[in-house]
Amino acid sequence: MSWKEAEEYFSTHDLIILPIGSNEQHGPQNPLGTDFLIAEAIAEELAKRTGFASLRCIPYGVSFHHMHFPGTITVDEFAFMNYIYEVLKSLSKWKIKKVLIINGHGGNLNSLQILARKAREELNLLVFIFQWWSLKSLENYFNKDELGHAAAVETSLIAYLYPEWVNKQGAIDETPREREKELTWFTYTKEFTESGVFGVSKTFSRERGKEVFEEVLSHLVKLVEEIEKEKI
Repeated sequence: MSWKEAEEYFSTHDLIILPIGSNEQHGPQNPLGTDFLIAEAIAEELAKRTGFASLRCIPYGVSFHHMHFPGTITVDEFAFMNYIYEVLKSLSKWKIKKVLIINGHGGNLNSLQILARKAREELNLLVFIFQWWSLKSLENYFNKDELGHAAAVETSLIAYLYPEWVNKQGAIDETPREREKELTWFTYTKEFTESGVFGVSKTFSRERGKEVFEEVLSHLVKLVEEIEKEKI
């Protein structure tokens, strides 16, 4: 958009879509940019289907736990929050009241939840956070072992979107070490899996990825309808 086109958009819309991802390991078979590539693809398709604009993706996130794997890039939680807060602050100046964040990386969630609270209190802005893998309906397509980080569901989705960037021969299956479920503490991925894959990835396919993409988008379109009804 030019600034004139943006001015027209802001005069008739109070909602905008913001994809956020990470640059981190996703097993030997997937590109480091898997999280931001998926988030941006979902956001762009959602924009086409709903008529709401999408910003460009913020590609770097909070990925300290993956730093044993080469190519991973991480951002301090407070730097991450402050950066996105400034983006939200700019949007609020243009009368945006609702921001739908398509979060492609679970490590960002705690920071985004704090940010959502700050945005409401200080900017009078509602921030909604969506994570595609949280859809319960994905269990209709994949079993539990296929739903982990860099496993079949994520590999299928990136293979559908960017087939040329997935190394089919690199897909492996690895059962991660169990952790105490009663405790929460900071851990590194390398303490649970050598490959970076949590579960079964060899069963991935482009066809299954298309099913995931359509399931996510159809659900998101309905969510946007609900978000439109929300008031400050």
